[in-house]
This record gives sequence, C-alpha cells and structure tokens, in this order.
Amino acid sequence: MIAAAAPSPLPAALKEAAVAAVVALALAIPMVGFYTVDEGGSLVAKTRFDWVAIAVAAVFAGRLALALWPPAWRLKPRREPAHVAVDGRFTLMKFFGAAAVTVAVVLPFLPFTDRYIIDVATTVLIYVMLGWGLNIVVGLAGLLDLGYVAFYAVGAYSFALLARNFGLNFWECLPLAGIFAALFGVLLGFPVLRLRGDYLAIVTLGFGEMIRIVLVNWQSFTGGPNGLTSIPRPSFFGLPFTRTPEAGETAFHEFFGLEFSSYHRLAFLYFVILVLALITNAFTLRIRRLPVGRAWEALREDEIACRALGINPTNTKLTAFAIGAMFGGFAGSFFAARQGFISPESFTFIESALILAVVVLGGMGSQIGIVFAAILLVVLPEIAREFAELRMVLFGAAMIGIMVWRPHGLLSRRDPSILLPLPKATGAS
Repeated sequence: MIAAAAPSPLPAALKEAAVAAVVALALAIPMVGFYTVDEGGSLVAKTRFDWVAIAVAAVFAGRLALALWPPAWRLKPRREPAHVAVDGRFTLMKFFGAAAVTVAVVLPFLPFTDRYIIDVATTVLIYVMLGWGLNIVVGLAGLLDLGYVAFYAVGAYSFALLARNFGLNFWECLPLAGIFAALFGVLLGFPVLRLRGDYLAIVTLGFGEMIRIVLVNWQSFTGGPNGLTSIPRPSFFGLPFTRTPEAGETAFHEFFGLEFSSYHRLAFLYFVILVLALITNAFTLRIRRLPVGRAWEALREDEIACRALGINPTNTKLTAFAIGAMFGGFAGSFFAARQGFISPESFTFIESALILAVVVLGGMGSQIGIVFAAILLVVLPEIAREFAELRMVLFGAAMIGIMVWRPHGLLSRRDPSILLPLPKATGAS
C-alpha cells in the first residue's frame, strides 16, 4: 500500500505571504505612498507608489521565506548537561564582556574616531546605564515600570539646581542626585506595594507624567518649559576644559602642555559615563548574589511563594525601586552636565518606552544583552538618518523583526546566579 504524499507547504505559505502583503499595502499607502511639498506657499500632495511596491514586495518575500523554511530560525535544543551549558555560556559572556570593555576604553584613541562617533558612543553608554538600572526593577524584581524617566529627570534637575544655586561641582552633586532619585523611588514604591502587572504599570506611568507636569508648571523653581540653562560642566580634578580659564585657574590643556581642543572635553565625558556604567554593572552583578538579589528574583518568579519563604515583599520592592532609581539619578546628573541645558521635553514618556525597549529587547535580566540592545536602538536611527522620512518606520520594523525572531530578547536565557556543585557519583548498588 502506497502512503499518501504529504501536502506541499507552498500553497499555505503563499496564502500567508499574500495576507501579509495586503496588510503591508494597507499600511504603506497612507504612511509611505503620499507626501506633501510646499509649492508657492501651499501644500501639494504627491505620490510615490514605487516605494509602496518595494515595501509590499519585501514583506511578501520575507513572509514567504519565513513560512517555507522556519527551521532556519529555530534554535536547536542543547543536549549537553545543564552545568556544562551554563559554564560554557558564562565563559563566552565573560569573553564578550572583556572584549566590549577593551573596545570601549581604546575607542577615543583610534585614528578614525571623531567627535560624532564619541558623541554617539556617549549616548549609547547613557542608555546602557539606564537599561541596567531599570533591569533591577523589571528584569530582576519583575516589576513593570513605565515611569523610569521620572528618576532620570530627578537626577538631572537635582544636579542643575544644586550646581546653579549652591555652586557645587559635578562630583559633589553626583551622589546627591542619586540619593534624591532613590528617595523618589521609595515614594513611588509605597503606593504600589499591593499592585502587580498592568495595574503597577499604570501607576508608574502616572508617576512619570506627574513629575513631567510638575517640571513644566513650577516655573519659579524648575524654569518651566524653558528649562534650565548655564549648567556648569564637569572638570578634570579642578581643571576646566576651556580655552581661556578664569583668573587663578589652570585649564586642562595648559596643565598638560597640549594644544586646546574641544575633543578633550568630549573624551573626558565619554570616560566618565563609561566608568559610571561599569560601576553600575559591577554593582548589579554583585548584588544578584547577595540575599537582597535572591529576594528580587524570588519575587519575580512567584510573590506568594516568596511570602511563604519568609521574604518581606514590601522591603524587597522598595529596595528594587530605590536602587534602580538611584542609577537613573546618576545617569540624569551626567546628562545635565553633558548637555549644559535641560527641559521637561527631554523626559517624556517616549524616553521611558525607549529605556524599557532596551531592557526587553536585550533580554530581561541579561546584562550583556542590554548593551547589544542599546547599541542597536541608538545606532540604527543614526544610520537611517539619510532616510529621514522613513527613519521611525525602519526603526519600528527592526524592533518588530527582533521580537519575531527573538521574542524573549537578543539574549533571552537567564542563567542562575549560583550553581550548586553536582553530587558525586556513587558506585553501583
């Protein structure tokens, strides 16, 4: 007896690709197919349906390939013992981490490095630090926070107000900004102690918007929508990065006998945020192995079981919010010192969403994954700057692609904080 042949997947794949192409066509016509130009003082609508055809064809081909050859994007399960796999991944992550730190340290001294590259790299490190700070709340403690930008804003405005009104320098304001942000984290933690999931996300979202509205309306204190200007720049142990220092001061280039260059200040700021980010990473890796870090991960997995084990969820949530907010305050303080000007427009919900995207796309709980995600989300829009009209479209398409092929993040596997030794094999009974 001859068995019936299995039906070909081609018809089903073509159907899926056609449906995806129709959806792409419906979205591409209003978003890409029409644009306006100024002709003689009036707006005139024009079309570019060739771009629509290219987009639809690309979606059709991509969906067809995905339907016909799904095994190409599937990870094969590992067959080696768990402790061997974890040890191997740990060694690989250590190698990548050491290589990334080495590249980051030598980047300003490479011959092809210019002001633009250093500026983009500094922005990447700011988002890496913010991602690592939010990772404590979201990735380790499992608390969905949509208002993390509020702590970023508190740190920035704390530094700006202290430096302008009390004459404190960057190094004196940095710990104070972290402390103030941590206090706001505790204030946020108290109202949400009994909330979880979507309810917690809504409350944190409201908290972030409250901070922004206060910054906009309290004009006598925060400058309102005009923001704060003339924020002092950090110096190198009292050596300012200026061409003509004030009387009694010595500039950085004069002290070291160099020709003045504005690149010195950019490189110094780059190394400052690099050191702050490395401190954040070292602190997070260390605290994961301490009892409070274990309590965060227990709370993330099951709060009821966490209570049954005698862990206090109240203190656990408060410490997660406070420590995560502290690192956000540090990053905000650096942001204000780097920009020299801050306003409420720099701390909108979009910033919170972008920081959360860094954590989710990198893989919640993964330190090195956050680095990759921050590089992707910061560098990709810069690469697409030439396509200004399609910049956010390409940005969103890249995020959708990552979540389709890597739904749990770029590095989705969370290794245990500690590995217990395997029991020794006993003789045959």
